[in-house]
Amino acid sequence: MKSNSDLVTAIVSKVEHFASPAALRNATPLATALKPFLPPAGVVLEIASGSGFHAAVLAAHFEHLNWQPTERETGRLSDIRSLTESAGLENLLPPQQLDATTSEWSVREAQAVLCLNMMHITPWSVAKGLMQGAGNVLAANAPLFIYGPFQIDGQHTAPSNAAFDQNLRTRNPDWGVRDAGDVDRVGELHGLAFEQTVDMPANNMVRIYRKRG
Repeated sequence: MKSNSDLVTAIVSKVEHFASPAALRNATPLATALKPFLPPAGVVLEIASGSGFHAAVLAAHFEHLNWQPTERETGRLSDIRSLTESAGLENLLPPQQLDATTSEWSVREAQAVLCLNMMHITPWSVAKGLMQGAGNVLAANAPLFIYGPFQIDGQHTAPSNAAFDQNLRTRNPDWGVRDAGDVDRVGELHGLAFEQTVDMPANNMVRIYRKRG
């Protein structure tokens, strides 16, 4: 990482009370995983930003990029707005309301799209909306990053993921750990080619897609 560790540490200190324990653990590994694939400039559009913690920490890591957090729920937007004000970063933009399932997103153009821990706790229609929307807003060769647990060829990558999947489906039959191949096929429909996987702690992964020229 570039030598802005003091800024990152300061931002984490300011906003860590917004974060879950898992978010605190995975923020720096995420920055390391994303770094080789991020664009040199422009806007990174984050879908389903939750508290906004990751957007703040990643904005501190990558000061050359503008980070645009979004959420569907208006209550979440208030939380993110409080966090962005606490962070005080010029490249962390005010949150916008965005429903991934809508045919036209409120943000019309981005140089990268990021989605963390959403696909397994939303209906499949949201996953399809994410791929369609990202295909619409990304220019040729721009990346889409999806972080979370996935099945590979119908198999879980760890027993803990299988148990997590069962728990999710018990809570809501429309939720569950998605098969990577199913996501890849939807991406292809919208001009998004799967590029590679970066393995992450706790049996998660970052799957990287690239908008075709």
